[in-house]
Amino acid sequence: MTKRFLTALLATAALTLSLAACKSPDGNPTSTRQDDDVAVAPLPPLPAAVDTTGGKKAPAPAANSINRELTAPNAVEDIKKMQPQM
Repeated sequence: MTKRFLTALLATAALTLSLAACKSPDGNPTSTRQDDDVAVAPLPPLPAAVDTTGGKKAPAPAANSINRELTAPNAVEDIKKMQPQM
């Protein structure tokens, strides 16, 4: 008897709390009215991107870079070109 009573008490408490949480602030559970005093203003424009190249232009790509095959020797060659010379 006690287990059933405790289970029913817990279920009733959970139901009461869930119904109270679903209720809208004005007391009407089916109300969709929202009275929020929110200032609506457009966002400021984004600043221009910072030039990190120091005014330098990118090197021209190789003439056959579009048709160049992606293989290990070609990749090693490209990596060696990117490495600083010592």
